[in-house]
Amino acid sequence: MSPPLSLPPLLALSNLRLESPLWLLAAAALPLAVWLRGRSQVRVMLVPFAAAWHRESVATVARWSPGLAVAGLILIIGAMARPQKVEDKREVRSKGYDIMLAIDLSGSMLSEDYERDGERINRLQAIKPVIQAFIDRRPSDRIGVVLFSGKAYTLSPLTSDHAWLAKQLERVKIGLIEDGTAIGDALGVALTRLDQASREADGRRKGAFIVLLTDGANNTGVIAPMQSAALARARGVPIYTIGAGRDGMVPFPVFDDKGKKIGYRQIPADLDEEALRRIAETTGGKFYRAADSGTIESAFQSIDSSQKIEFQAKSYLVTTELFSWLAVPGLALFGAGAWLSKPR
Repeated sequence: MSPPLSLPPLLALSNLRLESPLWLLAAAALPLAVWLRGRSQVRVMLVPFAAAWHRESVATVARWSPGLAVAGLILIIGAMARPQKVEDKREVRSKGYDIMLAIDLSGSMLSEDYERDGERINRLQAIKPVIQAFIDRRPSDRIGVVLFSGKAYTLSPLTSDHAWLAKQLERVKIGLIEDGTAIGDALGVALTRLDQASREADGRRKGAFIVLLTDGANNTGVIAPMQSAALARARGVPIYTIGAGRDGMVPFPVFDDKGKKIGYRQIPADLDEEALRRIAETTGGKFYRAADSGTIESAFQSIDSSQKIEFQAKSYLVTTELFSWLAVPGLALFGAGAWLSKPR
């Protein structure tokens, strides 16, 4: 929002401006009013009780009251001109990535084949540090999240508000979505979100990525994973796939009717590593196993080696009204001048 009037340099010093500078014209009439009042043959009611200024009984007080009243009027006129403190408006362009995270919430993610501090943790608990690392270590990136199991849903579109996104991710848990593993649908939803952001950014797609976190094989959904991979390749969007879980038989918790864990049963891991590799290779991304100690660092190094994009961040003009700083003392001075001019 630009100022309503172009102000002279003295009025635009620092970060101050006048919203209604035409009020300053009223101040130009004050010297004329004072001059007319000073002529004995002319009676001018400049302020209430102005006639009292001519009375001999209050000659001493009268010397002060007109000055106070005029000073008050000057401040009030200045307040009516609406002085404001403003921040400079600039269109800030910052470099970063557009990253969509597709997170698997299927029931198998409850398998506890990881350990932390000597205690078993499930796959979602193991993969969350990877997700949080994306948020904490990528302050210039816009990040969005798609959650999927039997269906795919958007938890967050691309956003730079990483604090808000982190709070949303804290609430993510298994069981929010009907069970299954719809990898193709999840990639399709992520691509749709990137397309929407691309249209808002004048069609720029370079620097957009998808990171898929899953522990299983696609077994449901409308779109096959390789169909989504083909669409991503056509759009120039690499997909980095991260496979969670260990091979072979893994411990799966057993719960009672009240949801309390009472033991474990062994289930086979069903990670389709070959499919995840093909998705990554088809789109120009890479595949990682979450069981590897260097998975997180390797994933970030691969993303960092990719070309960055530039997107336009919105800036807002913030104004602070300074009306009261002039109006309050102006009214006080004006009132004091009027009170001193009262007949004694």
